[in-house]
Amino acid sequence: MRSTGKTAAVPRDSAERPSRRQVIVTALGSGFALAVLPVSAATISTSDEGIEAGEIKIPVGAESIPGYRAMPGKGTAKSKGKGFPVVMVVQEIFGVHEHIKDVCRRFAKQGYLAVAPALYARQGDVSTMTDSKEIMAKVVSKVPDQQVMGDLDATVAWAKTSGEADVSRLAINGFCWGGRIVWLYSAHNPHLRAGVAWYGRIVGNKDPLHPQNPLDIAAAVKAPVLGLYGAQDQGIPVATVEQMQKALAAAHSKAARACEFKIYPDAGHAFFADYRPSYRQDAAEDGWTRALAFLKKNGVG
Repeated sequence: MRSTGKTAAVPRDSAERPSRRQVIVTALGSGFALAVLPVSAATISTSDEGIEAGEIKIPVGAESIPGYRAMPGKGTAKSKGKGFPVVMVVQEIFGVHEHIKDVCRRFAKQGYLAVAPALYARQGDVSTMTDSKEIMAKVVSKVPDQQVMGDLDATVAWAKTSGEADVSRLAINGFCWGGRIVWLYSAHNPHLRAGVAWYGRIVGNKDPLHPQNPLDIAAAVKAPVLGLYGAQDQGIPVATVEQMQKALAAAHSKAARACEFKIYPDAGHAFFADYRPSYRQDAAEDGWTRALAFLKKNGVG
């Protein structure tokens, strides 16, 4: 199946006005989202030793959305005097809870400024919900793709004005729901250097808030993406990943043809999520190593 290469129109000033909805979640919760409790004994906890980490506010028009930022500590030499390379970390359906914060700290330990914006801030607080189906129905399904693209643009603008970041070395990394967003953002922002999509959906139902699938925009990809998938994922069939590979290979874009994939034969969905039973250590560790290498290969590092 060939991609049409068409992308949904997004206002050029989307960083200033991604949505008319008012921000209703003004601060991040602490710990893990209630829907994922109890967490696994394998849960990784990365200390903030040697780094600066904490909640921030990201201006979006007249309001702000909360986010979490981690970066090397003061006194750390900034590469080339331009600030730290930037990785935006995009959440799973559970929001910016402790696991996503921990991933930001892991990137900071590698020399990145990592920032995770709360992309559901206008639709609701998923951290207090106990059921995944409720999270999807009441919040996630109501988050427009256009709003997300605008909030990510605003996050880049925040990083640029922070005085700590080099946004000419910009990447995006996302899990599950965020993996799909990585694909969409790679077609949205021409200044992006690289993306890493962990088990992001390739095809699915469309509606006015979500008018396109990653497969639809394959030919429009402006930055290479590393796709990391599990062969046992019941929600993302390997056949759809193969469709994406073929669409990218058929594209005229250099970035599209530079995309890479790794499918782990014994892993299912959410194999990187060390706080859940789905975690597969071998696949997670290999994926992390590949992700870091992919970013550096594409000038983010």
